[in-house]
Amino acid sequence: MRLAPNWRAVLRHAWSVRLIALAALLSGLEVALPFLDGFLPIPTGVFAGLSALTTAAAFIARLVAQSKISGDPE
Repeated sequence: MRLAPNWRAVLRHAWSVRLIALAALLSGLEVALPFLDGFLPIPTGVFAGLSALTTAAAFIARLVAQSKISGDPE
């Protein structure tokens, strides 16, 4: 396994990376929700569902070529 030559640009600009980070945040909120019981009127499972949708969107975004970061050094 090798890193892409422009891996720094990929980390900064790729939508898949942004969506994966959002999914991780939503998963963390789902874990923290029982500790915030009473502060947030959000039913259990909402953040888990949003995390699943965000992960699916990240999978799709990973397959779409972005013009700024196509993986080829310019």
